[in-house]
Amino acid sequence: MTGLALERVRHRYPDATVDSVHAVDLEIASGGMLALVGPSGSGKSTLLRVAAGLEQPTAGRVLLGDRDVTALPPERRGLSVVSQRPHLFDHLDVTGNVAFGPRVAGVPRREARTRARRYLHLVHLDGLGRRRPGQLSGGQQQRVALARALATGREVLLLDEPFGSLDAALRSAMHELLGELRAAVDPTVLLVTHDLDEAALAERVGVLVDGRLHQVAEPGELYRRPATLTVARLLGGFVEVPGTVVPTTGGPQHRSAWGCWSLPGDAGAAGRSTSGDAVLLVRREDLRLVPDGPRDGHPTGPGVRGRVVASRRRGVRVVVVVETSDRSRVEVELAPREDVAVGTPVGVRPADGAAVWAVDAPEPDPSSTTRHTRHAAHLPGSGPRACDDALRD
Repeated sequence: MTGLALERVRHRYPDATVDSVHAVDLEIASGGMLALVGPSGSGKSTLLRVAAGLEQPTAGRVLLGDRDVTALPPERRGLSVVSQRPHLFDHLDVTGNVAFGPRVAGVPRREARTRARRYLHLVHLDGLGRRRPGQLSGGQQQRVALARALATGREVLLLDEPFGSLDAALRSAMHELLGELRAAVDPTVLLVTHDLDEAALAERVGVLVDGRLHQVAEPGELYRRPATLTVARLLGGFVEVPGTVVPTTGGPQHRSAWGCWSLPGDAGAAGRSTSGDAVLLVRREDLRLVPDGPRDGHPTGPGVRGRVVASRRRGVRVVVVVETSDRSRVEVELAPREDVAVGTPVGVRPADGAAVWAVDAPEPDPSSTTRHTRHAAHLPGSGPRACDDALRD
């Protein structure tokens, strides 16, 4: 089997003033799968095209196994590409489309068509070999494109938004099929996608923004420990709490408008030996609403007071927006079947065992809907005095 590696790849289009890809290092082990995500224009497809040989890098190398293929044309690289549009040959039937690659490689016609039927079976298109592409649905055409890519016998598969034009049900079916194909054929896969759920099909996910690779990690790791605010905002679902990390004898603490928040020793910026400004990240599903009653009715710990100003459904869950006294807004994802009326005064506090992660503070982002200042209303027992007491221990 063959792995794929990009070493310090940089790319700039003709007449452009800035690089579209900045010194990216990326490695996919043989038989592994990596998904590349990022906003439109981030350089995802450019990087895939460099790997495919459809674009030449301005600098850096492309390796397939131990071979440097940077200077080789696409047809000599030993990889296959499937894009959002299947690009099937209308003058050939389905079997002929899948057999095309082997025939170009010199495989006899009968053997090539036998191979094509094998891969059509793998993509669940038995019996459709004599149809023309125009007689197939969009999902069926994309299955043919996958079968054609695999029938070449190449061990590296580059997928550029391959299911982006399909509806949700078809995408789900194609995700299952991709898993089946990986189990049967075991290709090395680079998947470019804007769909975060689709990216989670891969063992590792790379986040590319403005041509720079911000993080490569397992899908669960990205959600638990985004390396930067840029990654967190791309993933979505995080509440941002600006403040300061302070090292104490009891461990690092984050001080903010929410009060004092004890952090695990490896919680991002809190793991540093020095203190400094940092943004605390907490998943909105790890927050809880509590009654906004008298002081004695609140548990101690970090939190803010506010009023529910909006509510929207996400499947069986409800996401409510709480506005604090300084008009900062906090999103809280409620548990299934839980709801609260707009206008209700509430407190917001982290659930027991809520996972938190601190990252370096950037310049203020005016588009953020989860900003907080030192003037937000604290939950009783969780304000600066509580932090002062903790710091004196």
